[in-house]
Amino acid sequence: MKAIRIERTGGPEVLEVAQVEVPSPKPGEILVRHEAVGVNFIDTYHRSGLYPVKLPSGLGLEAAGVVEAVGEGVTRFKAGDRVAYASGPIGAYSELHATIAARAVKLPDGIDAKVAAACLLKGMTAEFLVRRTYPVKAGETILVHAAAGGVGSILVQWAKHLGARVIGTAGSDAKAELARSHGADHVILYRDQDVAAEVRRLTDGKGVPVAYDSVGASTFEGTLASLARRGMFVSFGNASGPVPPFAPLRLSQAGSLFFTRPTMFDYTAATEDLDASAAALFGVIGSGAVKIDIGQTFALGDARRAHEALEGRDTVGASLLIP
Repeated sequence: MKAIRIERTGGPEVLEVAQVEVPSPKPGEILVRHEAVGVNFIDTYHRSGLYPVKLPSGLGLEAAGVVEAVGEGVTRFKAGDRVAYASGPIGAYSELHATIAARAVKLPDGIDAKVAAACLLKGMTAEFLVRRTYPVKAGETILVHAAAGGVGSILVQWAKHLGARVIGTAGSDAKAELARSHGADHVILYRDQDVAAEVRRLTDGKGVPVAYDSVGASTFEGTLASLARRGMFVSFGNASGPVPPFAPLRLSQAGSLFFTRPTMFDYTAATEDLDASAAALFGVIGSGAVKIDIGQTFALGDARRAHEALEGRDTVGASLLIP
């Protein structure tokens, strides 16, 4: 079967198309024939070495398709079930992949494989961010960076569904318009405008109670300066590089702020939490409250091009690889 492999860490050029043997599912695993594979920023962190992986390695954590076979002891699924997953073992950039049954979810009617592969990791991330890391309440004004991106666009829609007023940031007029189409009330062009100054202007000087920042290094100072007293800085990505080290005293000096760096794994570690998160996501999609924007698709063999587009911020919404 065809799979994407890396022998060393580095830029998109290290991604290689390889022919490998079809894996057999071990006890507790299922073998999934992929119909669509999600492309996420965490994949670039694994490829670059920011998040170390044992080499040589496959790549990718998210995909959707049909169960081809089940390993010993698996009762959660059977061959022919439609499923999706968004966690390890790494290797989703492939035609088939053996993954842990307890970390996969069954797809309900009405959710096709492309939508699932485009939204499971990003959508469950949005779910725990707005419902559990900081439970967004009706009437609050919040800040969402990269509001036209894969997670950002879902965050905006979900927060609006919860009754919040959303200030988004975007890097171009086209992305700003996309963020507005998802419900953002105000969009700040971060390349041309002072984000913190605009947030203060839009909140009568108060700042926001929570800021969701997936960008990292380049937005850190602006995000910190945008928060209201006792506000929460939710850092969940490193698109521009990791947040630099900082002294905890800065949080008190800026208004007794909170800083957290949550991961989806810790919010879905138990299978029942995983199922509940996925059910909440599929529920808001099914109701029409959240629409999944598949901005671009690439053939599996074009994974390099997909990574170049993602890291070059030349994508909107979700990106997929099609085996």
